[in-house]
Amino acid sequence: MVSGWGMTDRGIVRRENQDSCAYEILADGALAWGVVCDGMGGAKAGDVASKMAVEAFCTQMDQLKDLEGPPPAENLLQAAAEDANRVVYLKAQTDDDCIGMGTTLVGLILQGTALWVVNVGDSRAYRVSQGEIHRITRDHSVVEDLVARGDLTPDEARYHPQKNLITRALGTARRVKADLFQETVSPGDILLLCSDGLINQMTDQEICQEIQAGGTPQEICQRLVKRTLDSGAPDNVTVVLFQL
Repeated sequence: MVSGWGMTDRGIVRRENQDSCAYEILADGALAWGVVCDGMGGAKAGDVASKMAVEAFCTQMDQLKDLEGPPPAENLLQAAAEDANRVVYLKAQTDDDCIGMGTTLVGLILQGTALWVVNVGDSRAYRVSQGEIHRITRDHSVVEDLVARGDLTPDEARYHPQKNLITRALGTARRVKADLFQETVSPGDILLLCSDGLINQMTDQEICQEIQAGGTPQEICQRLVKRTLDSGAPDNVTVVLFQL
């Protein structure tokens, strides 16, 4: 049985929150889904992009309510990313206030011990199991490419001046390529979706330590956000967490 919680905070510095999130637990805890989007764009456009993407994702996830048997998770997640891209792109092309807007998206479907994850951009999915943290997703970012090529260490990437430049986002082109991942999880595992407002302020090991401190999903999420706020929170911060 899975339990979960999600929350988003404007942070200390930003005047508006351009992050959005949603999650739902179905079938008496046997099935769950979640999504985090981090919008970008001038004025309120980033806020519009992330909300539209989350709404499109939720619409696809509504199909899970009437399913019997294993969910067509990969197809649903792919369709959710494509629909989110389509609506954000159309809005950006037709509304002068939204020109150039886009958003990241990281989402998951969990059924029993089967986990599927979709990702576009640099919001992340993590799995914490037996005291170890494992990043499921790969950032679509300039610094991640530099790390992959061996030109930067992960530590150097955290402080690189281009660390926030992403190479892939929803809504910036007519079509988008989303990454899909599948893993087998175990009872006791914790799954975390988060925006870069969290990972820019906390290392993976610090996130793991806070999760390992225990508590309900709500308590863990609140501690993660509080720790980010206490460190200055220059960006919006969003977390969605599931406990198996």
